[in-house]
Amino acid sequence: MRVLIVEDEAFMAEAVRDGLRLEAIAADIAGDGDTALEMLAVNEYDVLVLDRDVPGPDGDEIARIVSQEPGGPRIIMVTAASRIDDKQAGFGSGADDYLTKPFVMRELVLRLRALERRRDVGRPPVVRSAGLRLDPFRREVFRDGRYVALTRKQFAVLQVLLNAEGGVVSAEQLLERAWDENADQLTNAVRITISALRKRLGEPALIRTVTGVGYQIDDATDVDHDA
Repeated sequence: MRVLIVEDEAFMAEAVRDGLRLEAIAADIAGDGDTALEMLAVNEYDVLVLDRDVPGPDGDEIARIVSQEPGGPRIIMVTAASRIDDKQAGFGSGADDYLTKPFVMRELVLRLRALERRRDVGRPPVVRSAGLRLDPFRREVFRDGRYVALTRKQFAVLQVLLNAEGGVVSAEQLLERAWDENADQLTNAVRITISALRKRLGEPALIRTVTGVGYQIDDATDVDHDA
């Protein structure tokens, strides 16, 4: 999952971003409405964590713009205003959920997971493919009944590959979906993570390298082991 945090209080925005990263959720920050709209125009996000009172176009205006775009991100409106009239206005602007400050980080994560589940209509919460069983909510992976311990980043990369349903995912797409906008496009992070993930999953190898294109989940045994 990739999230855009729209929050003008830098300390809070960074705290939320760091908390989400601990849950293997890639998160970027926009400190005002104009920046948020610019980032939304060039990046693909699953959920927008949107403070209602940001400078520039405020949260309500951003929500109205985003909600009119087909296939746009889900929106969690965040504000200190807790009156029912305030919530009604937020939902009326296009918000999918509403969270009142102050909030517990765990609650935000649960709400994000719930929105992710709603976004992926028709996709089972537990993903099964090639002998793998990935539970995105328990953060567990099993291969042929054997529990596989993964780091948060390895889990995120495997989830992107499984969600591609056999399709090839480029290194750039993995950087976009499992990292954040600060990831260096020339970094070896993807190759290193794929290599480590292969070792964790064991033999026969399941992650195939499509030379010059990217990676895919493949249940064949004669796959390319070079990342």
